[in-house]
Amino acid sequence: MGRTACPTDAQSEVSQSGDTVEARCFSTPSFMSQVPLFDIQTRHVHVRNGDLAIAAYLAEPLEAEPLETRPLGVKPLESRTSEVGTFPSVIVIQEIFGVNSHIREVTERFARAGYVAIAPAIYQRLAPGFEADYTADAIKLGRQYKELTKREELLGDIQAAIDYLKTLPNVKPGRVGCIGFCFGGHVAYLAATLPDIAATASFYGAGITTMCPGGGAPTVNFTSHIKGTLYAFFGMNDTSIPTEQVDAIATALQTHQIPHQIFRYANADHGFFCDQRASYNAAAAQDAWVQVQALFQQTSEVFKTSEV
Repeated sequence: MGRTACPTDAQSEVSQSGDTVEARCFSTPSFMSQVPLFDIQTRHVHVRNGDLAIAAYLAEPLEAEPLETRPLGVKPLESRTSEVGTFPSVIVIQEIFGVNSHIREVTERFARAGYVAIAPAIYQRLAPGFEADYTADAIKLGRQYKELTKREELLGDIQAAIDYLKTLPNVKPGRVGCIGFCFGGHVAYLAATLPDIAATASFYGAGITTMCPGGGAPTVNFTSHIKGTLYAFFGMNDTSIPTEQVDAIATALQTHQIPHQIFRYANADHGFFCDQRASYNAAAAQDAWVQVQALFQQTSEVFKTSEV
């Protein structure tokens, strides 16, 4: 991996050690210049984890043929479903604000790119139906719910979402991808330890080096249990995740020889990927989305096997 061009507000710095790469700016894979777009369908579903019914938002490509390859003038039938076992799948993990419109939009974006994507409500046990915007009151309430979560329950609920995906006929058998934002970025780092997770994108997950949901050793201590590739994305203006914590995460991933990349975006703050937040950074968000698609495409062969 070499030096690449960056937006004007950042400098390119890429260092490599062994099998790990830390990218301090951007590298846009050429094969990502055009991504097929699919028609999609969405629905609200419930995922069972024992006696708990977890609300979730599901987005699916409607057909196996992307829009850009469909013959001119040919429109899809609304009733047309995708071919059996056609698409890889992705778990989308919410911020502290619930499965709100931003998380639903991200889930739909994955479906348009050719993935079956599901966003489970990780606050189901605490606040069924909770959904909030980005006000100060919502932040306070969302953090209160976050403090009541427990690692074992979160992992159990995410595994239940994975098991649900496996029941869908249009999902390729095998392992899945995972992405999370804010507290969901922290939870995604934990979820990466599940055997069914092949690739994980963790966005600005605060507290990974200092705490774990429900107490005990911090989440970074579970790094050795990660089963696949992990990409982590941070804004260098994010005061909730100091540089030394990002460095500690990078060190842990390298120490345990986890395939990974760390993306550090200059002049980007917490929540830079969300266009509903004042901290939205279009350049960083655009590059991060390219990197996420590259991660999942590069590990698509891994998605097809249950071997770990």
